Amino acid sequence: MIDTHFLAELVIILAVTIAIVLVFQKLRLPSIVGFLLAGIIIGPGGLRLIGNASEVEFLAELGVVLLLFIIGVELSLDSLRSVQRRLVVAGILQVALTIAIVALVAVALGVATPVAFFYGFLVAMSSTAIVLRIYNDRREISSMQGQLVTGVLLLQDLCIVPLMLLVPLLAQNGGSSWTDVAWTLLRSIIGLAVIAWTARKLFPWLLHRVALLRNREIFLLFIVLVCLGTAWATASAGLSLALGALIAGLVISESELSHQIVADVLPLRDCFSGIFFISIGMLLNVDLLSRDFTPALLEFLLIVSLKALVIFAIVWWFYRSLRIAMIVALSLAQIGEFSFILAKAGIGHKLLTSVEEQTFLAASILTMVATPFMVQAAQRWSYGMDSLAKGTKQADRGAGTSAVSAHVIVIGYGLNGQNLSRVLKEVAIPYRLLEMNPDVAQQAKREGEPMLFGDGTRPEILEQAGIHSARVVVTAISDREATARIVAQARRMRREIFIIVRTRYVTEIESLYRLGANQVIPEEFETSVEIFARVLQEFHIPRNVISLQVDLIRREHYGTLRGQRLEGRQLDELNRFLVGATSDILSVQEGSAAAGKSIAEVDLPGRCGVNLVAIVRKGKSFVSVAPEFTLAAGDRLVLIGDHRALDDAAGLVNPQPT
Repeated sequence: MIDTHFLAELVIILAVTIAIVLVFQKLRLPSIVGFLLAGIIIGPGGLRLIGNASEVEFLAELGVVLLLFIIGVELSLDSLRSVQRRLVVAGILQVALTIAIVALVAVALGVATPVAFFYGFLVAMSSTAIVLRIYNDRREISSMQGQLVTGVLLLQDLCIVPLMLLVPLLAQNGGSSWTDVAWTLLRSIIGLAVIAWTARKLFPWLLHRVALLRNREIFLLFIVLVCLGTAWATASAGLSLALGALIAGLVISESELSHQIVADVLPLRDCFSGIFFISIGMLLNVDLLSRDFTPALLEFLLIVSLKALVIFAIVWWFYRSLRIAMIVALSLAQIGEFSFILAKAGIGHKLLTSVEEQTFLAASILTMVATPFMVQAAQRWSYGMDSLAKGTKQADRGAGTSAVSAHVIVIGYGLNGQNLSRVLKEVAIPYRLLEMNPDVAQQAKREGEPMLFGDGTRPEILEQAGIHSARVVVTAISDREATARIVAQARRMRREIFIIVRTRYVTEIESLYRLGANQVIPEEFETSVEIFARVLQEFHIPRNVISLQVDLIRREHYGTLRGQRLEGRQLDELNRFLVGATSDILSVQEGSAAAGKSIAEVDLPGRCGVNLVAIVRKGKSFVSVAPEFTLAAGDRLVLIGDHRALDDAAGLVNPQPT
């Protein structure tokens, strides 16, 4: 008879996974934290619903393989090329300095040098899954700090390749010669290069042929085959399954079908990666830690402190913002999922004992659980730090920042900021620019723009931009917390200044108005306004009427688009715009049934119910034209009637489709 014990445990895990996702979604916390806690509770060290964690390790390994495959696809070599050089240096420095400092501390505590460097490997990695999920939920992925953490995480993910290659070398015993070590490393690199070259030459061609079959089942099976096949090949070459999956993902990312691949494999990835994090929680020996939890707690504090300090120093050095440095440091202070993979490799090579593994596992879980709360508190702490360092210089005057008055301060030199500054320059309105990205700021200065490099949330930076003599402040950044603070600071510093804010989300409209904004422009509703304006034009609503409707919607803060019910005078005003007669201008096109016929033959009043006011031909107007007046292609007819009548007239005047 078939043993259903494993199936029963799998059912328990899946049920717990669903419950965790639902609960943590309600709490707005990363589900990965819930998976870790659930693994502790249901595992051998908790309620023992799962008696042996090793029984789900296969599914956990499969989850890691799919997780790294998707990360590889989403990274893509194009995204690597687009990363700014400053950010590449910052990411590499973070990994290198973290490894070096952790190794020095470990050696000082009496740890052997190879093991000390291995500890550095473990601490250097941060959690891509947790951090990006938090930033997506907070809608800050496009903010300055969102771009920084994404870039650093990307560099960390790439560093996993050399780190995994170095693990076996750290485990070499004293009898091994440098020749043996070099040969081991060379063999691994050659095997990796052969696999990567073969995959790069073969996979795109095969993927294109499979896509031509237009069979989704075969396409999905082929993707899974590529992922698992490459993982198996790297494992056979003495490397890890996870490394092979990452390589396969990077190779596939070059295909134009990469987005479809992510969409197809994502559900499998989410399911199995959930099982992976649950299995990590199951590995924690609660009995062992309950006897002495102090080492795990101390290790947790040491990891967060050392890592946060390293990242804080690097980000502050490159970007000169205490606020951004604090936010990025606390966002990346946890241990990452790659560290668990490295830890497993380290256990296999005897770089970690069972007690050290449990201590590290407990400390790692604590860092992951603490991350959402640290990110949430980071903004508040960073503003407190800024207030303690008011004397710190964070902007440089540079060329073109002389005294000016009645000017516009543009905060954020992205696409919106660049377009606005271009228009202001054309119409000779003075302006000053504020930007936190040093590369963007330097490029703008080279182009002769009046640019200040600094953080607009700080009052001294706004003073350098001349807020006390400015007429308008425009905030065009993608950081909602910073945007709110800028609005509050600007209104506090100058009561009469006009503040315009661009925001991505309508949920921020009311709070920004309360803080003192004069005009809030939500991107998603401005798109809706443009769409309905185009639709009304198609139905021959006059442009001035459309403009009145747009003004009304903006005056009531997009209430109608948010599903709010208009009352009283506003509703009467809107209804008045939408009813009654209106006017339109129709052009007689080549091939129109009206071309070559007289006004009497066309008979627009009788057939459509519209009144012909005038005819414009070659720039000359004809009013009160005679019935025998013959229409020609290119004539423009000025008509009055209701919307339906004008639509019928357009159908008569326009050429009929063939």
